[in-house]
Amino acid sequence: MPRYELSLILKAMQRPETTAALRRTMETLLQRGAVVRDLENLGERRLPYKMSKHNLRHSRGGYFLIDFYSSPSMVTDLLDHLGRDVDIVRTTVLKKEEQPQSVSYCCSPPSPNSDSISPSQS
Repeated sequence: MPRYELSLILKAMQRPETTAALRRTMETLLQRGAVVRDLENLGERRLPYKMSKHNLRHSRGGYFLIDFYSSPSMVTDLLDHLGRDVDIVRTTVLKKEEQPQSVSYCCSPPSPNSDSISPSQS
């Protein structure tokens, strides 16, 4: 399954309402077979411009990132479902590329004794 990142802007709400909206979003992901890796709160801030959603104009919002694995066919259904949630102002899904975990060296790996001075040299 490919890895995705869901960015959410929630309308400005108190903490219990924000928690409930995030819980609904996470349950939606899990019900559709996604594997959630991480949820990151980027804080509440002023929006770059006023956004209208569900007949309301928003000037502030809470920013969140959700990192998850899912099948590609589920993403459009997810966006359609989240678009109907009255607490979500904006959603964006990006496909994340897997980063290789290997360490590369310029020429060759450093030898363990290359910089040390042996007792016989001093």
